[in-house]
This record gives sequence, C-alpha cells and structure tokens, in this order.
Amino acid sequence: MENEALIRLVVFLGLFTVLALLESLAPRRIRSQPRSRRWVTNWGVTIVNTLTLRALAFALPLLAVGAALDAEAQGWGLFNALALPLWLEVVICVLILDFAIWLQHLITHKVPLLWRLHRVHHADVDMDVTTAIRFHPVEIALSMLLKIGLVYLLGPAAVAVVLFEIILNGTAMFNHSNLRLPLWLDTIVRRVLVTPDMHRVHHSVYRAEHDSNYGFSLSIWDQMFGTYIPQPAEGHDDMQVGLEWQDDRPSRFGWSMTLPFARK
Repeated sequence: MENEALIRLVVFLGLFTVLALLESLAPRRIRSQPRSRRWVTNWGVTIVNTLTLRALAFALPLLAVGAALDAEAQGWGLFNALALPLWLEVVICVLILDFAIWLQHLITHKVPLLWRLHRVHHADVDMDVTTAIRFHPVEIALSMLLKIGLVYLLGPAAVAVVLFEIILNGTAMFNHSNLRLPLWLDTIVRRVLVTPDMHRVHHSVYRAEHDSNYGFSLSIWDQMFGTYIPQPAEGHDDMQVGLEWQDDRPSRFGWSMTLPFARK
C-alpha cells in the first residue's frame, strides 16, 4: 500500500504531540519521577522495537500490511473467499483484530514466560503517553508474528490492516496518557473505548487489578468477559502504578531491557 508507513508515522507523531501537550495542561496525577529520564528510556525502547521490526521484515519478509497484500494476491483467507462490501469487511476485520489483541494481552498475564516480557511495560512507575510505546522488543516481535498469522487466515484488505494499526496505536497512546477527562465524559467514552482512568486500573501494583481491563482500543471485551474493573480500590490519586520496583530502576534503559532475563 503506497505511503502506508509514512501515513502511520505522521498520524503517530501528530497524536503523540497532541496528547503530550494535553496531559501537560490537564494532568490526572502528579508524577512521581521526572519526565525527562523516563522519556529517554521509553523512547529508547521503542527505537529498539522499530529496529527489531525492520529486521523481522527482512527475515520474513512481510509484516502485517504486506501479509494482507500477499494474501489478496494468493487468494488466501476468509475475506478473499467472501464478496463483502469493503466497509463491512473493514469493520469486521477491525473488530476481530481488536479482540485478538485483547486475548493476546490477557494471555501475556497468564503465561509466566510471556509475563516476564510484558512486565517491562507494567514496570513503569508513572503513566503517560510514552508508556504506550514501552514494550520489550521480543514481545513486539511475537505480537507481530501473531498478527501476520491472523492476517493470512482472514485475508483482509490492506486498508483494513492499516486502519486497525492506526486505531490501535492512537487509542493506546490515549488511554496510557496522564490526561484528566471530565468524569461525565469518561463515563460516556468508556462505554465503547478504553479511557485513561479505565486503563490506569490495569497498571495498579495489585495483581487483582492489573489482571483486569485488558483492552487497548474497545472496552466491550472486558465488559463482555467479566474482566472489567471500573475504578481502583484506592482511588486514582492514591493508587500505586507499576510493579514491585517502586524506585528509579524502571526508568533505566539497560535495566528495562534486561528485566525479562532477571532471576526474579
């Protein structure tokens, strides 16, 4: 798909800039650590992730959008066997992929080996827009392999995959942001989309709370499958975010990258 990477990059940087500005103007919580050091680490992690995906593209050599184009050319996948209107195919595809990411997220909390990778994301002791890009590169690679396999099974139009990636990245940055929404607006939005207050519960230090609210985009899956917790027990102002490492270690790049391989 022509200029697909450029379109996604422009949207990503635009949304990141807007959300970073908004959370500075209307913060939900007081930061426990300086933003500068955390941002250097979290951006460093996402740069490594980008290089990892580049390397993966050379090895495969297709990522999710390329897989959609290849599946279309080969006539593989469910949607290539159906004659659905494009708009309907896009809607169904986005819903299926979003549910798949929700289920993948739940599994990463239940399988110890995958949790060792995913806890890099949860170890951040503050939450803001950069937490959305803080994932270990091995987890990012595994997630991409899952998406590629699912795209081949579905055979969706490439535009559906691009739209899904844009929605996923945009909503993840939104619901990880330290943005204060009016309570009335949060109540309305979370009926469909995951809000910052809803997702913050998922980053609680308490296992019962961080094993809930797995959605990145749509809130409906948690509500349907009984994994929804509306508010943290200690309230948003007093709750602790992160895991057992409540010091400056999660803000260090080297520590974050080696965390999955630590003994504990």
